[in-house]
Amino acid sequence: MTGTKRIFRAALVGLALSAAALPSLAADIVIGQVAPFTGTLAPTGKGVNLGIQAYFGRVNATGGIRGNKLKLVSRDDGYKVPETLKQTAELIDKEQPVALVGLVGTGNVAAVLKEGLLEKAGIPLVGVRSGAMVLRDPVPTHIFHTRASYAAEVNTIVRQMQSMGLKRIAVLYQDDPFGEDGLTAARKALAESGMELVAAAGYKKGTTEVDEAVKAIQAADPNGIIMVSNTAASAAFAKGIRDAGSFALMIAVSVTAGPQVAEKIGNTAAHGLGIVQVVPKPESQAIAISRDLNEDLKRIGATEAPDHTILEGYLMAKVLVEGIRRAGEPTRPRILAALNSLGTYDAGGVTLRYSDANHDGSEYTDISILDRNGRLLR
Repeated sequence: MTGTKRIFRAALVGLALSAAALPSLAADIVIGQVAPFTGTLAPTGKGVNLGIQAYFGRVNATGGIRGNKLKLVSRDDGYKVPETLKQTAELIDKEQPVALVGLVGTGNVAAVLKEGLLEKAGIPLVGVRSGAMVLRDPVPTHIFHTRASYAAEVNTIVRQMQSMGLKRIAVLYQDDPFGEDGLTAARKALAESGMELVAAAGYKKGTTEVDEAVKAIQAADPNGIIMVSNTAASAAFAKGIRDAGSFALMIAVSVTAGPQVAEKIGNTAAHGLGIVQVVPKPESQAIAISRDLNEDLKRIGATEAPDHTILEGYLMAKVLVEGIRRAGEPTRPRILAALNSLGTYDAGGVTLRYSDANHDGSEYTDISILDRNGRLLR
């Protein structure tokens, strides 16, 4: 071997040894989301997505997780169950995320559970925009909730109405597993409180076809109405029942976005509508998670004002990131194990609790009221 060849070979060996000594290159930690970005629940899907992006932006701006950046891959299901199944299966297969976050809809996620998509992939899902018991009992091995149950929300509504001396209560509900879950909770809570359920009327999922519900509930003459309905249907019902001459107190569960109701039907018709909230006031500078959200929305150049839906997505992302940090290596089994052992976690004003036997997460509920200007008051 010539001297030149020996020198060249030695150089190659040296380069190989140097490369082996270098740390492995950082890679993206891929997270998946399937949610409605079109259709009646598009504002919900987009709000949750923005909250997730805001928190991921904070993490990535400070070096990611051990040098690995978070990457959110999203798919639109239009709030349609067949699309939820299709998009979730394809996203898991093609993008290979280590976790899912921010799915929307009781029936949609119940279908994912029934098909066993999470179990087959061994993938955790953190945060579902639903409080239905069908997604909580029995404890789902791969779902970690970040909001109170609908039963807890309805109990909060019933306690509020009882404290005001209201006795005759009606329920508006979406005719699907989400609405049925809320109706079941309302029947139980009202019976235990000695209050009368005078009417229960449903509307078709994905629509604002509430005219028949307005007629049925108005005919029963309630002095309180529990609304287990989404924003668009809540807006249509609130306008319809007021136009029909009802002065009943209306309180909706948290999937209704109060300010959006005011935008749809006007401040006068929306005035006095109560909304259960499952996260703190998003504009608050006194609550750490809300303060951070405001900073992070500015960081990513978002033009939207913070609201409860955005903050809910932000909370989902924060819980997931905590699980990934504690997992060490960001793999599905390790993240799943880390979330199961999370214990009590303070997310900056919202306390969550997880164990093998409890994936409910948060119990936080509060009620806000729309004022004459379409703003939420606590």
